[in-house]
Amino acid sequence: MRILCTNDDGINAPGLKVIEEIARALSDDVWIVAPELDQSGVSHSLSLNDPLRLREVGPQHFAVRGTPTDCVIMGARHILGEKLPDLVLSGVNKGRNVAEDVVYSGTIAGALEGTILGFPSFALSQEFSLGTRDKPLWETALKFGPDILRKALDAGIPKNTVVNVNFPSCMPDEVKGIRVTRQGKRNLGFLKIDRRHDGRGNPYFWIGFERAAMLDTPAEGTDLAALAARYVSVTPLRLDRTDEVFAETLATTLK
Repeated sequence: MRILCTNDDGINAPGLKVIEEIARALSDDVWIVAPELDQSGVSHSLSLNDPLRLREVGPQHFAVRGTPTDCVIMGARHILGEKLPDLVLSGVNKGRNVAEDVVYSGTIAGALEGTILGFPSFALSQEFSLGTRDKPLWETALKFGPDILRKALDAGIPKNTVVNVNFPSCMPDEVKGIRVTRQGKRNLGFLKIDRRHDGRGNPYFWIGFERAAMLDTPAEGTDLAALAARYVSVTPLRLDRTDEVFAETLATTLK
């Protein structure tokens, strides 16, 4: 099995080494194609007006000056040659990708692009807490990742579905189990604008997050609830975003 790995944290991110180790638990034919620089939050952006610079870091390891989407396309359509990947893995992200994160995340986007190109694809993310921010508990992803991938692949992943896996911020022996979840939703106040001033007094801004607003009790069955209870969250996400129920209402209303 040929596996193509990418991420959004960049070619030098510790989580990329983790995803490679997880991949090598499944196959010896592993290829790394990751962004040259941190691309967190770029979502499913594609570079159309800028050239892509490619750098070979080592055997079967490449850096692309572009987005995770660019990396998957470069890997599948150029770097790997005629033998296409059988599986695309994106991650392991430093920080969870749940709820609204799936819209913003470059990690999710890398896996989505793999799905668009017709390959079974997974996004993997390791949650951290205030105490583990500088040193996420990668061993949790390492322990549970390979078996989850094997079982999901054995189950048969639909062509238009990407699997979003999030590991809780606790040691492997503290994980209570694995839950298949749905995408959660945070308090609408979780985003904030932080206004500051530079050395000349000119204003500039950071987009940030209100931690208090993110601590609301999550709905049962969601990715947020699973992580809060120390379960690994596995969420199938569909490429087709059509709201079929509302589509039927519109069809009747717009006649």
